[in-house]
Amino acid sequence: MAETTSYDVVIIGGGPGGYNAAIRAGQLGLKAACVEKRGTLGGTCLNVGCMPSKALLHASELYAAANTEFATLGIEVTPKLNLPQMMKQKAESVAALTKGIEFLFKKNKVDWVKGHGRIAGLGRVEVTAEDGSTRTLEAKNIVVATGSEPSSLPGVTVDHKRIVDSTGALSLEEVPKHLIVIGAGVIGLELGSVWARLGAKVTVVEFLDRITPGLDVELAKTLQRALTKQGFTFRLGAKVTGATASKKSVTLSVEPVAGGAAEQIEGDYVLLAIGRRPYTENLGLETVGIETDKRGVIPTDHWRTSAPGVWAIGDVTPGVMLAHKAEEEAVACIEAIAGKAGHVNYGVIPGVIYTAPEVASVGKTEEDLKAEGRAYKAGKFPFSANSRAKINHETEGFVKVLADAATDEVLGVHMIGPQVSEMIGEYCVAMEFRAASEDVARTCHPHPTRSEALRQAAMGVEGWTMQA
Repeated sequence: MAETTSYDVVIIGGGPGGYNAAIRAGQLGLKAACVEKRGTLGGTCLNVGCMPSKALLHASELYAAANTEFATLGIEVTPKLNLPQMMKQKAESVAALTKGIEFLFKKNKVDWVKGHGRIAGLGRVEVTAEDGSTRTLEAKNIVVATGSEPSSLPGVTVDHKRIVDSTGALSLEEVPKHLIVIGAGVIGLELGSVWARLGAKVTVVEFLDRITPGLDVELAKTLQRALTKQGFTFRLGAKVTGATASKKSVTLSVEPVAGGAAEQIEGDYVLLAIGRRPYTENLGLETVGIETDKRGVIPTDHWRTSAPGVWAIGDVTPGVMLAHKAEEEAVACIEAIAGKAGHVNYGVIPGVIYTAPEVASVGKTEEDLKAEGRAYKAGKFPFSANSRAKINHETEGFVKVLADAATDEVLGVHMIGPQVSEMIGEYCVAMEFRAASEDVARTCHPHPTRSEALRQAAMGVEGWTMQA
């Protein structure tokens, strides 16, 4: 740790927003420190979120394939689950990634200050180390990048034994017989998928009358059908009023939102996954006059807060809570601090659900466009007509392209199917260049690949889909 305690920029939080901000600051020649209270960098995403969940999704997907699909392909095996090894490889992958960020900090001359960071007036950040000792960093600029934490629900107390949040659901020591998931959002469906593939019965209880709020409705219905086929049970329009845990089970009290008799649902584990809330408590925001809204969100204008020299990015700010949104804001915020023109195109931030089939979406949904009264054309192509998907026995799903009826500009793209998380980027680039659907329709795609479905859907906007 360098002796100086004076910096151009001090970033509070070492997640995707914070660590990318620190790296970009180093690249631009700013003297930067990143304050992180965890023993490792990477925030929720790397340690107990995106990355470990993808490790388990991948492993459980292969296990499910070995149980079902392998025989069809002429591979005869009888898989045996070794859960401790599955958890061990997850932990090793995560550790390698967090070490990677440490290396990038050294490479870009960023100081990692371990401890809890708290603003102590303009230009000052007080850091409390694990042993209780404190030190003060002076900063021309402070960036709040403290992320979010799982939301709580009255009547449901997370005990980290029988009632777990997303962190606990990544480290269960046994496969649940019956896992009850409260919340039909991205986190609940992904983690529910992991345990369903490993043998759990999964019941999803959701307050709304649909899953994945905000997602294109047609996509959401297709996903719900697919997960139901995989053994999920959905209880929609249902309100959880309480949960009682014993040593070996949990009893959930559930009543219909529309009114009616309450009932009890029993499982051996409950996952509370009703969303996340900004982590803005005990940050000393009041010392510089920053007030959050009632949800704890820090209001910003181009990542500037109401306090001079204090900036905020990622989950603590308005907008979607996604690692890549935080990353975009990190780069833009630091570039603004360095006197450059930082910019984020909020209309082109993709969202992905890593279930099987995967879901990927960017831009406006049909519901958005109808609400705006904007005339649009839609092109749609099913993976059942895509040769690569057919050969691989993964034909569930479709690609849907929405384009302006007058200008043909691509306004939104929504897909559900194999590997769509890896393909949505093509349309993000197209939309960043304000491409027309015809631009994609007339671009050569390799055959046979799943990506041809993207082109065929674009052809469909003008009614000349050729493969279906």
